[in-house]
Amino acid sequence: MGEHHLVSTEWPRSTRMLLGPNTVSNSIGDIHRNKRKVFSKIFSHEALESYLPKIQLVIQDTLRAWSSHPEAINVYQEAQKLTFRMAIRVLLGFSIPEEDLGHLFEVYQQFVENVFSLPVDLPFSGYRRGIQARQILQKGLEKAIREKLQCTQGKDYSDALDLLIESSKEHGKEMTMQELKDGTLELIFAAYATTASASTSLIMQLLKHPAVLEKLREELRAHGILHSGGCPCEGTLRLDTLSGLRYLDCVIKEVMRLFTPISGGYRTVLQTFELDGFQIPKGWSVMYSIRDTHDTAPVFKDVNVFDPDRFSQARSEDKDGRFHYLPFGGGVRTCLGKHLAKLFLKVLAVELASTSRFELATRTFPRITLVPVLHPVDGLSVKFFGLDSNQNKILPETEAMLSATV
Repeated sequence: MGEHHLVSTEWPRSTRMLLGPNTVSNSIGDIHRNKRKVFSKIFSHEALESYLPKIQLVIQDTLRAWSSHPEAINVYQEAQKLTFRMAIRVLLGFSIPEEDLGHLFEVYQQFVENVFSLPVDLPFSGYRRGIQARQILQKGLEKAIREKLQCTQGKDYSDALDLLIESSKEHGKEMTMQELKDGTLELIFAAYATTASASTSLIMQLLKHPAVLEKLREELRAHGILHSGGCPCEGTLRLDTLSGLRYLDCVIKEVMRLFTPISGGYRTVLQTFELDGFQIPKGWSVMYSIRDTHDTAPVFKDVNVFDPDRFSQARSEDKDGRFHYLPFGGGVRTCLGKHLAKLFLKVLAVELASTSRFELATRTFPRITLVPVLHPVDGLSVKFFGLDSNQNKILPETEAMLSATV
């Protein structure tokens, strides 16, 4: 809560340089406040409502592809591809050919892998690879932006880039091409790694806790999203429908409590202050830890247990105090895209419960690593199956033939 007067955000130098000087995350003071106002329109209720059908389609297409794959898939790798596609296709509205999109994803992975590298600009250093990836990305983004600005026909919704351009004009400052490139790169960065991490954690917990998955299916049946026979109802989801799914909300909250994608936030002390009897000197670097806060918060019972019902109306373990549960940070640096992230996870959970059966393809669950974001060390190997109208697995054709009685 002391941002701008007690502390100021502090990213590593390599991160500041690679993300670019025009980003919200690199801004401070009035510049930061103004940028948040411009970007906030992207995540308004109206904007989320317009993204929702597109997000659902991207997720449905992805799950169909996973189910048709004859082998197990690496969930974390595939979740990264899914969130990247969502950012490019839905958020930014770019019509990039599949082959070019695949190449852009590979370049983007190189960019992300080095965004927290040591800021040493030497040949073959991670920082140099990050700079090279940024240059290729910016070139590709500029091409896509220019093509998009020239072709406005056939649009059935306003994407985030449309809203960003519109919002900047409303606030009296038209964005330059460089600001647009930095803004789109930051949007992809924000939507990519953390959402892929949370998506993977969601799938892992549904695998570990089949009773939670079944309770989720019961809620979907009760709301007419899943027929009693098993098949999903036709039609797209709506925000008000998702808002009414209380247990789904509890599941997403519990995933984000136990498996927060990022560890915390870094700050520089602007003036000496006292915290719990300790003096924090001006100029020091400080970090608040989201994970340790969740692990030690006195309001949560059995903190290591995955228990979505802790967030139910009957228990509401998070209702006392503002700073016991903060998966998206807090204060003026609260994640701008938190409602979009939760929307994506809810749609993914609904589609998983409605249209998929999935099994762990290894004997045991993988251990978790926390760097650069929380994810399973082997990516989580899972076999997906399509479902028939009674929610029975549809086996691949060869398996079906082999198992048939002659």
